[in-house]
Amino acid sequence: MERGNRGEGTVTEAEGRVENDGGLEDVGGVDAGTEPDNEPDTRAGRKPGLVRRLYDWVLHWAETPFGPSALGALSFAEASFFPIPPDPLLMALCLGAIKRSLRFAAIATAASVLGGIAGYFIGWGAWSAMAGFFFTYIPGVTPEAFDTIQELYNRYDFGAVFIAGLTPIPYKVFTLSAGVFTVNFPVFVLASVLSRGLRFFVIAGLFYRFGAPISRFIDRYFNLLSLGFCALIVIGFLVISYLL
Repeated sequence: MERGNRGEGTVTEAEGRVENDGGLEDVGGVDAGTEPDNEPDTRAGRKPGLVRRLYDWVLHWAETPFGPSALGALSFAEASFFPIPPDPLLMALCLGAIKRSLRFAAIATAASVLGGIAGYFIGWGAWSAMAGFFFTYIPGVTPEAFDTIQELYNRYDFGAVFIAGLTPIPYKVFTLSAGVFTVNFPVFVLASVLSRGLRFFVIAGLFYRFGAPISRFIDRYFNLLSLGFCALIVIGFLVISYLL
C-alpha cells in the first residue's frame, strides 16, 4: 500500500523500501525475510481504560447482526425500567456504520416508544403489585417524584412527556406515572413519538450528515464526552430526586 511520494520514488509500507528507477532501496522498514514485530502497539505504554474498552466492545456490535437487536432491546427496557439510556449504543452503532445511522435511529425510536407504552400499562394495570419493586430498585422512581409529576400532568400532560422523552430526565419515571395517573393515552403516545424521535434522529443525523469528521472528533475526545454524558444522566436523576 503506497503511503506517499518521497523524492522520485514511493514508499512501500509492507516492505519499508523506496522503489526507484534503479531498484529497491531499504529505508528502515521490515526487511524481506524478517519476521514482523507482533508485539502489541502500546503507544502511551499503558492499557486502555475501562470506559474505552467498554466503548470498543459496544462498537463491535455494529459489525454483527446483533447490533440493531441490542439497540432495540436496550431502548425498550430503558423506557420502562432499565437505568441506562440507549444513546451510547446508538452512537457506537452509528460510528461503526454511518450510512445506517438513520435506520438505527428508527429502531431506537420505535423500541423506546413501545417500551414507554409497556411502562404506561405497567403503571395503569399492575402498579399496586409492582410499586414496591420500582420504588426500591429503580433509580429516580420515588413516591415524591410521582406526587410532583402528577401535578405536572394536571397542567402540562403533553409537555411533561415531551420534555422527559427529549432530555436526560429519566423517561421511565414519566411513562410509569402516566399509566398510574391515566394520562390521555393518544397524547402520551404522540408526545413519546415526537420527543424520542427528535432525540435519536438528531444524534443519528449528525453522524449521517458529517460522517468521518464527527467520528474522528468523538474518537479523539471520547473520554471527555463520556464524562459529560454521564454527568447529564446524573443531572437528570438529580432533577427527579430534588427538583421534582
